Amino acid sequence: MTEILIRDAGPGDIPALHRLIESAYRGEASRAGWTTEADLLAGQRTDPEDLASILADPAQAMLTAWRDGDLLACVLIADRGEGAGYFGMLSVSPTLQGGGLGRRMVEAAHAALASRFGARRVRISVFPQRETLIAWYRRLGYAPTGETLPFPYGDLRFGLPLRDDLHFLVLERALP
Repeated sequence: MTEILIRDAGPGDIPALHRLIESAYRGEASRAGWTTEADLLAGQRTDPEDLASILADPAQAMLTAWRDGDLLACVLIADRGEGAGYFGMLSVSPTLQGGGLGRRMVEAAHAALASRFGARRVRISVFPQRETLIAWYRRLGYAPTGETLPFPYGDLRFGLPLRDDLHFLVLERALP
């Protein structure tokens, strides 16, 4: 088996990125892993236009993990200014979840946020219903900030809510 290569995504990667992200978050395929949002949201998680916009923005990037030409994982990183970075859309192929690749992608995100954007801390946002995921992030050093963010109800680009109590908890950790 060849080594996993982590690199920035380019425009030619958008179809593979879109397939991976959708499979990790939505629909029946996502239930093969432990990070599904299928009980919270239906519809899309993102679309090719959103991904193209991310890749065109110098304050954002998508890190990707590849093996033998197959996209295994990705994560969005973004500069939020004033020493703060953000990551989101962490996606690992559902059949590979639980094997350490997600942790490796988080570590790559931390390193990239610090080196590219000078981030000294990183923030993430998670649905409070995702208790297992929040516990995983806490083991990685994240702590709740006490802040919440509203879910964008009515914006179908973010999916079709299956419940009326969606919002995000903000978690943060310092970067070394």
